[in-house]
Amino acid sequence: MVEKERENTFSILVIYYSYEGNTEQIAKVIANKLNADVLFLKPVKEMTSKGFTKFLWGGRQVVLKKKPELKPLKKNPLDYDVLVIGTPVWAYTFTPPLRTFFGEIPLKGKKIALFCTHEGGPRKTLNKMADQVSKGNIIIGKKDFWNLTRGDKKKEILKAKEWAKHIKNKLLILLP
Repeated sequence: MVEKERENTFSILVIYYSYEGNTEQIAKVIANKLNADVLFLKPVKEMTSKGFTKFLWGGRQVVLKKKPELKPLKKNPLDYDVLVIGTPVWAYTFTPPLRTFFGEIPLKGKKIALFCTHEGGPRKTLNKMADQVSKGNIIIGKKDFWNLTRGDKKKEILKAKEWAKHIKNKLLILLP
């Protein structure tokens, strides 16, 4: 009972962008295990490309460092102690909606965990995300997950549950 009370000391928000639903599925598993709120970053104008053209379009957006306008956020990340931020990997980095988010929301004094989903490896995505949020915050974890439509879905979901448990344990250590 004491551990349950201590666990609820932190308010937690899982923030993510997902184009095809892989990152969303992982985000929801993590949010469920952490008893966290969820915030989906939704661009005003979403990409509609499919197949191979989505890679060209998405890669171009990344290379040009585009910052798409986001729809109004339904939750205020500044109201939370802990943020878990997720993205698919596009052109070896985080997506343009995350670039917008990092540029517009002044995150300070937060405990932050970062995750990504990918088909060919995370490369430096998690480190690039950490570079965006490390100043004035504490990074409590980083994890990558294989795209659920290409990898072993059960294995990746189990990995997400285990990582959420790791985050909980880390938060218990950080309590005063």
